[in-house]
Amino acid sequence: MTIQITRRAALGCALALAAGPAFAQDGWPSGPLHIYVGFPAGSSPDTLARIVTEPLAERLGQPVVIENRPGAGGVIGVQQMLANADGDDLTFGTTINGPLTTAPRMMGDTGYDVEADIAPVTLIATSPLVLAVSTSSGIEDLEGFVEAAGAEPDAIAYGSVGQGSGAHLTAELFAEDAGVEMLHIPFTSYAEVTTSIMGGEIDAGFMAPSAALPHVEGGGMRMLGITSSEPFAQAPDVPVIAGKAGLPDDFRAELWNGFIAPAGTDPAVIERLTTEIDEILQDEGVQDQLLAIGWQAAPGTADEMAQRISADTEMWGTVIDRIEAE
Repeated sequence: MTIQITRRAALGCALALAAGPAFAQDGWPSGPLHIYVGFPAGSSPDTLARIVTEPLAERLGQPVVIENRPGAGGVIGVQQMLANADGDDLTFGTTINGPLTTAPRMMGDTGYDVEADIAPVTLIATSPLVLAVSTSSGIEDLEGFVEAAGAEPDAIAYGSVGQGSGAHLTAELFAEDAGVEMLHIPFTSYAEVTTSIMGGEIDAGFMAPSAALPHVEGGGMRMLGITSSEPFAQAPDVPVIAGKAGLPDDFRAELWNGFIAPAGTDPAVIERLTTEIDEILQDEGVQDQLLAIGWQAAPGTADEMAQRISADTEMWGTVIDRIEAE
């Protein structure tokens, strides 16, 4: 549980040269895979995991068992993956970004060290947020929103699904980059946020496109911009925020979900899983299933996922430090 990512990467290269990819395919997997998910059955992260692991089981020729261990924003799922790993290379996890990027900074002690205890396998999918306002607000576009927010401190009140949530941190990142101050009003669900926006109790909110779309289609809400660096297939007509209204060209704030393993997992096994999941995510049917629940397939390498963890930890850490200092 203390092997560093960089050491694992070097070991992986050496094994690949010595034995080739067949090493992980010879006798592996020797039994069912157990995938720990830190959210309840039926939740978006759970559904996403099942979309990917069902074809994974067929490709590997072994059952893949989802172990739901909800709690602490997904942290308990990571803890349980590590607690139940016994070195058999059959215990893994899927997780959203929070337990790997923001929870260690916000909780202080998650019971694990991300770099030392966890081996990234691959990103699975990403989900941006949209900035939404009521159609009765009179705000037509992102430029108008930034102008209204800059009129005076806290001129705009926004809602999120809780202190430290992705929506809260995204709004604070947006406010910092736009040079404005906004008033945060925490709620417990997107339903409450949208009801309060349309009722005029708050002015705006960053939320999943799937949460905003029914109200946009019903005429009650307007989406001003999206936080991904590229247009999102579920809301293709919503402009990206990056580079607009004074925001930097590299502005990006996405939720993501990834496949992880305990540190010390055979690098050849990780390579095999990365390859299998990448091929699964190329399937249009799988892509459609992910998009239907608000996620866009985002396959990649273990190194790319490690880089994403590092970059997001730094970015959100700066935002968290600023919030705590206020």
